[in-house]
Amino acid sequence: MPTFLGIDYGTKRIGLAWADDLGIALPLKSIRGTDFDACLNELSKEIKERKIDQIIIGYPLHMDGRKGKRTEEVDQFVKILKASFALPIHRVDERLTSHAAEEALGKNAKSKKTLKSGKVDATAASLILKDFLSRDTRDNELTFS
Repeated sequence: MPTFLGIDYGTKRIGLAWADDLGIALPLKSIRGTDFDACLNELSKEIKERKIDQIIIGYPLHMDGRKGKRTEEVDQFVKILKASFALPIHRVDERLTSHAAEEALGKNAKSKKTLKSGKVDATAASLILKDFLSRDTRDNELTFS
């Protein structure tokens, strides 16, 4: 029975979501991305507590499919995750995911309280994870050398 951790990477906040073999992606929380050691510690706790088998991370391509500065940041983060946790990591196209998360949360999504709480980030992580789980992973996963 696989268990998945969905990640919406950001330098300020990192949204987290969880799913098991039932395929229901649930937003968990967000963690601060500004303190890298604390971030890895929080991820380690979640991975152990939820017995995570695979990590699914949003890959922020430009609308035309090009890589940019943010994709390079995610690539660096993925390298650190692989070295730290030795788990399979799948990149999933996340174009418009944050926008979809804001729509899902409704009119309060852009309020300071909601943004600060990390609900948008956790919801975005759940949408990334849901997207991964809803498709055949061979079609959904982005693979780069």
